[in-house]
Amino acid sequence: MDAINPIIELSEAERVDRLRLIRSDNVGPRTFRSLLDHFGTARAALDRLPDMARRGGAARVGRICSKDEAAAELAACRQRDLQLRAPGEDGYPPRLAACEDAPPLLVTNGRRDTLMRPMIAIVGSRNASAAGLKFAGQLAHELGQAGFVVISGLARGIDQAAHRASVASGTVAVLAGGHDRIYPPEHVDLLGAIVAGNGAAISEMPLGHEPRARDFPRRNRLISGASLGVVVVEAAHRSGSLITARIAGEQGREVFAVPGSPLDPRSAGTNDLIKQGATLVTEAADIIQAVAPIMDRPQPDLLREADDELFAPDPENHDRDQIIALLGPTPVSIDDLIRLSGLSPAVLRMVLLELELAGRLERHGGGLVALI
Repeated sequence: MDAINPIIELSEAERVDRLRLIRSDNVGPRTFRSLLDHFGTARAALDRLPDMARRGGAARVGRICSKDEAAAELAACRQRDLQLRAPGEDGYPPRLAACEDAPPLLVTNGRRDTLMRPMIAIVGSRNASAAGLKFAGQLAHELGQAGFVVISGLARGIDQAAHRASVASGTVAVLAGGHDRIYPPEHVDLLGAIVAGNGAAISEMPLGHEPRARDFPRRNRLISGASLGVVVVEAAHRSGSLITARIAGEQGREVFAVPGSPLDPRSAGTNDLIKQGATLVTEAADIIQAVAPIMDRPQPDLLREADDELFAPDPENHDRDQIIALLGPTPVSIDDLIRLSGLSPAVLRMVLLELELAGRLERHGGGLVALI
């Protein structure tokens, strides 16, 4: 299977500016993308951050990452042979790049060509059964033999079984923390084998970042986003693997589930996924057959031309007040806000950006927003 060719390469100055922007307060991946759409470059967005935060009602403007801080992070990464790649660059998984909340810069380690190849995610229980571990390894090995890269989260149980079985053919570990803060710590050697072989590791977090509970769902969206589909081998009710499957569905990825005994609670989640329409998997051929048509579909244009409507003038105070009055702690859709306010989408987007940069807005899945 051929890798997908990169389409851009950032200048060093633009890479520093993008790193400064994403490391600044109240700027997440969606906000970063909106700012880049509005202002064209990270430098222009950085210049506007203080004014936008003040217009959004911030009592104090959040910290803006300095040029020295960004340069120091880049230097520290290069000392460890880590690369910071933007969507569309060589070494940034193409399908992840097409996601709305793709990391603006991805910290990568290992083989770039592996990161550009078609991927299948295998996830499941940390407290996996012997049968589950064996089957996960068998699937990973056969998918690797068929030319796919296996991507997973380096966790105990199913994740590590999938990684170990595909070290030779190519596997990608997605980290919840920085590249120097591996969790669980007993998988440091496994990660070393992955990177030293045909595999790679990726993270959106800076060096030194210790993974917290809320970082694992964020990591899961990278696992599913980079893949053609997600295979859940074992998962109990309320499992983190089910979060990955839900995100995969929202991202338009295929969801696969391995059936298990109704008497084993570790299979309750996978059996439910099958009831909800996930593709039942008993062998690797089930996955390969399902993703074959997807492989021929063209990827979205990462360098799409900016929409002129995105470049709205600064909103009037009464427009801003009207939108804030419509918002509350209950999430509401952006489409409803446009309809109820009667304002243009461009004006609404600008007000939401201002509120987000002021730390007053929270974005939820499905295009929902709420006041904090």
